[in-house]
Amino acid sequence: MSTSLSGKGLLLKADLIAAAFRDEVERSLAECSRSPKLVGILSTSSGPSRTYAEFTRKQCESLGFEFVLKETGAALMNGGLGEGEGVEEAIMEANEDDSVDGVMVYFPIFGPQQDHYLQQLVSPYKDVEGLHVKFHYNLYHNIRFISPSSLSAPTSSAAGLTGDEAENDIPPPGMVKSILPCTPLAIVKCLEYAGVYNKILPYGDRAYGKTVVVVNRSEVVGRPLAALLSNDGARVFSVDIDSIQEYTKRPSDPDSSRKYHPRHIVRPPPEAYNTLQACLALADVVVAAVPNATYKIPTAWLKDGCVCVNVAAEKNFEKDVREKASLYIPAVGKVTILMLLRNLLRLQRYQNASPVSTTESPAQ
Repeated sequence: MSTSLSGKGLLLKADLIAAAFRDEVERSLAECSRSPKLVGILSTSSGPSRTYAEFTRKQCESLGFEFVLKETGAALMNGGLGEGEGVEEAIMEANEDDSVDGVMVYFPIFGPQQDHYLQQLVSPYKDVEGLHVKFHYNLYHNIRFISPSSLSAPTSSAAGLTGDEAENDIPPPGMVKSILPCTPLAIVKCLEYAGVYNKILPYGDRAYGKTVVVVNRSEVVGRPLAALLSNDGARVFSVDIDSIQEYTKRPSDPDSSRKYHPRHIVRPPPEAYNTLQACLALADVVVAAVPNATYKIPTAWLKDGCVCVNVAAEKNFEKDVREKASLYIPAVGKVTILMLLRNLLRLQRYQNASPVSTTESPAQ
């Protein structure tokens, strides 16, 4: 059983949500002329990173994808090498290998600054995690549909269409969906499944009227998730260790001569909502992604009937969370890996659709 009602609120496990996307991935894979090849690069001695790498392998093999794990640096047993040693070479080698359709690097390795550099080293044509600046530019500017050739061209404000410019979730002729980071996208899909998104509303506004608290503002999960939700119409309080920010959708202005795409606004919250407790009192949805086993959101602070989503490997909610939450999703990992494989399938198509070589340096 994927759900139960043993507590006050509903426990919704990721298996049920993942099932629909598993079917979609299997159908798309059956249409491929060859099975896409994913290279995972493990260059750290971190136990969770190796566990994730093995989980990726298992999921790929169960669905029929080709997966190759490239181990470098401290990941090599008895190699005597340091953390991250050889990781740059491994990324460049995978970029230049025409048989490789996707590359993922298991982070963290060095720390935020140097890891960010490594994320930009992965070719955008092979970036299954959607962490390259080209994809982040699109995400933060609410650009949803792009031309495949734009992945090798300099970023342009006219490179795509926003959600407000599109009638639905289907790319216009000649365009494709921009790649989104796997974990934030998985969370959005979970919220769609849970009914947080209102499908009656126009595409691009389906989270309108919802207040969401996201506890974490990393560039991998929290910040892109806050942007995605606010660009879909939600009011988002982004909570990090030292600050709270409010994300809201920028009002549309059809008469504007602005050069750039309309996108979310980030500003300090009203004074009444400068604490986590105050924000939680308003929140219809709470997403927690704090990588700390001791961090817990007090159940007493939650709004009655809210939806709670735990993203961290360590549970960020107290055991009695369902005494307040109407629905609790304890993990999203199984949905995340399917978002990654869906990205892999799309990137293989984008490579085939673009006349530009995928082995160009990302900096070009």
